[in-house]
Amino acid sequence: MGVLVDSQKEGFGSSWGGLKNLVRRKQVDCAHTKRLDNPQLAKELTIPHLVAVGVGSTIGAGVYILVGAVAREHSGPALSMCFLIAGIAAALSAFCYAELASRCPSAGSAYHYSYICVGEGVAWLVGWALILEYTIGGSAVARGISPNLALLFGGENSLPTFLARQHFPGLDVMVDPCAAALVLIVTGFLCLGIKESALAQGIVTAVNVFAMLFVIIAGGYLGFKTGWTGYEVPTGYFPFGVDGMLAGSATVFFSYIGFDTVASTAEEVKNPKRDLPLGIALSLSICCCLYMLVSIVIVGLVPYYAMDPDTPISSAFASNGMQWAAYIITVGAVTALISTLMGSILPQPRILMAMARDGLLPSFFLDVNRHTQVPVNSTLATGIVASILAFFMDVSQLAGMVSVGTLLAFTMVAVSVLILRYVPPDEVPLPLSLQESIDSYKLRHNSDAQMINGENPAKSPGDPCLPLLGEKNVAVDCTVVEKLEALSSCTLDEENRRKIASWTIMLICVGAFMLTFAASNLWFSSLIRFTLCGAGGLLLLSGLVILTCIDQDDERHNFGHAGGFICPFVPLLPISCILINVYLLINLEVATWVRVSVWLMIGVLIYTFYGRRHSSLLNAIYVPKAHVDEIYRSSGAML
Repeated sequence: MGVLVDSQKEGFGSSWGGLKNLVRRKQVDCAHTKRLDNPQLAKELTIPHLVAVGVGSTIGAGVYILVGAVAREHSGPALSMCFLIAGIAAALSAFCYAELASRCPSAGSAYHYSYICVGEGVAWLVGWALILEYTIGGSAVARGISPNLALLFGGENSLPTFLARQHFPGLDVMVDPCAAALVLIVTGFLCLGIKESALAQGIVTAVNVFAMLFVIIAGGYLGFKTGWTGYEVPTGYFPFGVDGMLAGSATVFFSYIGFDTVASTAEEVKNPKRDLPLGIALSLSICCCLYMLVSIVIVGLVPYYAMDPDTPISSAFASNGMQWAAYIITVGAVTALISTLMGSILPQPRILMAMARDGLLPSFFLDVNRHTQVPVNSTLATGIVASILAFFMDVSQLAGMVSVGTLLAFTMVAVSVLILRYVPPDEVPLPLSLQESIDSYKLRHNSDAQMINGENPAKSPGDPCLPLLGEKNVAVDCTVVEKLEALSSCTLDEENRRKIASWTIMLICVGAFMLTFAASNLWFSSLIRFTLCGAGGLLLLSGLVILTCIDQDDERHNFGHAGGFICPFVPLLPISCILINVYLLINLEVATWVRVSVWLMIGVLIYTFYGRRHSSLLNAIYVPKAHVDEIYRSSGAML
């Protein structure tokens, strides 16, 4: 490898300029980038704050409804097993997030990791998809709060007129002032500061958790009193078989989405190497335990086939003479929705800010308030857009689009872990302002290399060649040559290992797509399905074997902030994570993919005409990672 590589000027023909833009990668956070970068966010968060954010963002009101639909249609009494399997599947992504968040504790979450490990093009698509997810998700959650609030005050039409939903027949629009007002209130809280907003979310989440504990304790009492009649059904524990239970697991998997919000606050955590992995793990564990305990109790109170699909928990208590419990459950549902709304709006400003830092979005989103150290412009823009959508649009039909951003992010985070372990970036982009230092270092390096080879750098090419070493130094010279040849051989072997690992990771992704696509499309003929499934499975299995046999890159120990959490069972765990998330992506509705495709095409146009031309890596000079510290020291000496 040469001393310097300028990816913008060398190595590819001009016809590959667009491709180079898509695969260029930014530098992982370090002391040098901190010095040159934009203002950082306030480091205020500890483990309790992260748990409050994670649990509040994950446990939504869906659990108060989801248990009835899944038990009736898929799992029966085995509902708790569905939540357990889904929780294990979510934990695979959580492990990957935990390692990357502790190594790269900067705003942007999956967008940030993809930019460092995969490339600018994929990172842009991930960030653009996450923007859609949080905007639509926040608006959809806000629209669900006003009906539940109305129930607390006595019925559907009990809210004050200025907050109640109003229908305009001429425009066929149902406006929701309450939803818009709640979004703006939450946005105001988020502008006060990350510690204050985390505290507010923690209070709301605590009320929701207490409501769920009431369901568990009071429901357990009723269960022991009535003899757990829900489990005494003639169809047994698995009335829909194992296939039904797995289908139910795929449905409830989305109830675990939200722990990634913890990763989005990485830059604001005091001790990210310790607190981020613990925050993610504790959040997911608490959610899984609450989900399982609630499902065990509710399925035991009422036979699964007699559950009310709309209000399963309230109706279960009502059937046992506790109609008043509906008020506590409604309070839990309202607080769950409010905490989820806060969790939906919190990450998006940080993703917008991260993309603006990298030049892919206008610098308007980059402004950080000096007092609160919050990205105010990004937060206000997010809140205003979400409130407008919540006010005018019934976004329930668009809610499926939320899943695409999450699953795409989960997939790319798993791919990033494989890249980090086997082919971490070996070149680092430096700004054009360091050109003089780079040229000076290059000159010194070339002079040293000529001295090692017995050349006189001061001579011109036409001067007679005079030996620099006498006869006594011939053995020394041979030793130097042998060492250089051995070093060249080791470098060649390392390059081959990286090439094999790179192709293997790519083929694993192709194999996961082929296997899940063929298995999910029943309209294929049996021959085509089995052929594609066999080919995809072979690619996955071969990739697993190859990555298990070859060595992981030694530079993984020095990547980012070393010493934090290490994802276990690599490469098996990330490959399993890729397979699960690709399967869920493939099985989304066609209408959802059509809408998402339109959004992604808009993103491609914005990247093509703005992001690509304003990227902070546009004129970056790529140098081998081993020379970066010396170049920065040289630049400091030259100032």
